[in-house]
Amino acid sequence: MTTQHLSGKVALIQGGSRGIGAAIVNRLAAEGAAVAFTYVSSAAKAEELQNSITANGGKALAIKADSADAEAIRHAVSATVEAFGRLDILVNNAGVLAIAPLEDFSLEDFDRTLAINVRSVFIASQEAAKHMSEGARIINIGSTNADRMPFGGGGVYAMSKSALVGLTKGLARDLGPRGITINNVQPGPVDTDMNPAHGDFADSLIPLMAVGRYGTAAEIAGFVAYLAGPEAGYITGASLTIDGGFGA
Repeated sequence: MTTQHLSGKVALIQGGSRGIGAAIVNRLAAEGAAVAFTYVSSAAKAEELQNSITANGGKALAIKADSADAEAIRHAVSATVEAFGRLDILVNNAGVLAIAPLEDFSLEDFDRTLAINVRSVFIASQEAAKHMSEGARIINIGSTNADRMPFGGGGVYAMSKSALVGLTKGLARDLGPRGITINNVQPGPVDTDMNPAHGDFADSLIPLMAVGRYGTAAEIAGFVAYLAGPEAGYITGASLTIDGGFGA
C-alpha cells in the first residue's frame, strides 16, 4: 500500500500523459499529491489518466502544452497554481530522441532536441520557482546516456542530457538558500511504447545491462516519488542513475 507522503502537495509533470511520465503522475497521485501534467498530442491518453485519478478520489488536471513553446510552459505553471492554489513539485519529464549519423543530422532536429530536452527544463524551473517555498522539489528526468552512449547517431541526445547535469548543479546553488532541492534522475532503457523491451533495438541493449533486463516505468516513478518526498531534503544538485547497471 502506498503511503500518503505527499498529502497536501501539488505537483506539475511536464510530459505526463504516457510512459514514464504517466507512471510518475499515477505514483505522485497515489502518494496524495494533486497532480497537473502536460501533453502535446496524446489527448485521449491524457483525458483517460486525468479521469482515472479523479475517479479514485484524487485531484488531476491535464494541460495541453508543447514543451518547445516557452509561453505554453509558463501557462502550464500558472494553470496549475490557479487550479490547486500552490506548487510544491516540478518534474521535467518531456523529452525527444532524434538519432542520425552526424552527416545526416538536421539542424531542425538539433534545435528541437535542445528546445525540449534542455530549454524547457530551464523555463519550467524558472517559472515554477516563483511559486515555490521551502521544502519544494524540482526533479529533472535525464538519461544514463549522459554518461554512456554505446551506439552511433546519439551524440545530440547525449549532449542534451549531459547539459542537465550542469544545469541541475548550478540551479541547486540558486535554489538551496530557499530550501528548494533540484535533482536529475538518469534512467537507463525503460520499457515503454516508445522503447519496448522486446525487438531488435532492445536485443542490442539488454546485454549491456548488469541485470539483463529493461527497467519499468513504475521503478522510475518510485525513485522520483522518493526524491519528491520528505526524506530527500538533503539531496540536491545530484545526478542519480537508475539504469540496471547499463553504465557499470
